[in-house]
Amino acid sequence: MTVREELERQEHRNLNPLAAFSDESRGRPRYLEEREQDVRTCYQRDTDRIVHSKSFRRLMHKTQVFLRPEGDHYRTRMTHTLEVARIARTITRALGLNEDLAEAIAMGHDLGHTPFGHAGEDALSDCLGKPFRHNEQSLRVVDLLENDGAGLNLTYEVRMGILGHTGDQIPETLEGQVVRKSDQIAYVNHDIDDAIRAGILTDEDIPESISHVLGQVHRDRINTLVCDCILTSKEAGAVLLSPVVDKALRDLRSFMFQRVYRNPVAKGEESKAKEMLQRLYEHYYNHPDAMPETFQPQMTFDGLERTVCDYIAGMTDNYAVDKYTEIFIPMGWHIRG
Repeated sequence: MTVREELERQEHRNLNPLAAFSDESRGRPRYLEEREQDVRTCYQRDTDRIVHSKSFRRLMHKTQVFLRPEGDHYRTRMTHTLEVARIARTITRALGLNEDLAEAIAMGHDLGHTPFGHAGEDALSDCLGKPFRHNEQSLRVVDLLENDGAGLNLTYEVRMGILGHTGDQIPETLEGQVVRKSDQIAYVNHDIDDAIRAGILTDEDIPESISHVLGQVHRDRINTLVCDCILTSKEAGAVLLSPVVDKALRDLRSFMFQRVYRNPVAKGEESKAKEMLQRLYEHYYNHPDAMPETFQPQMTFDGLERTVCDYIAGMTDNYAVDKYTEIFIPMGWHIRG
């Protein structure tokens, strides 16, 4: 018996019957091209493929809320991803679900995010004339764009969990639903933490009706939400928060939109970021040869608009600024020699 087979047997012995078992996966899109290895389950392999991908490494230089913050302690898409993964693993472990599947989904859920956060999404939506959704782009990254166009060939459960972490499509697995809820828990609370660091909020600004339910400080809010999700989900057999805590979380999110996400101080540079990405889009649309050679083959099957969108969506904040500077900002004259 291989190590993988023993791990799969352990899953059946130890996990909740409602868990997604590795040996019952619906498989990979190109299942004939590879066999499962001897020491890792399919979901463990998916996590490793994501973590070793270029798009994952770029998350460290992509905006979470504050555009290109100067402080070292503000969240990026990378740190957000890690926080989601930790919350998801805590909840799935307590519910007897498959931690490896939840981790893989969490690690891949934001791979399709644009530079400059949701400002980048808005910019590309305007360019395409239809909504650009980062969850759909994340699936596109792992299916097609990574590995020089070959994709990562992930399992069905991970791919659908990535697609369903936000939006109308709810993941089929409970592990995917846990990541969806963990994403909400993570971003609202760490965005408060960053807003306090930026001097935009204090803990005392949070309405009493919310803090009375969730807690007054960061650690208490996270603890309340995670514990409530575990206890409520155990009783319901589905991933849920209790009505009171769920309302408090929704109210907290609305408060954040009012005070932070639409705050002119916090988001004052977004209009510049949108204009910059739109000008980059126009430039590469008119000069497709300026894109890297690896993007050239895509134009034959995805069209120029989609290819330019993929290229810009994959940029980090700094890379987008550098390319904009290179293309649109005149260089100072200097004498060579």
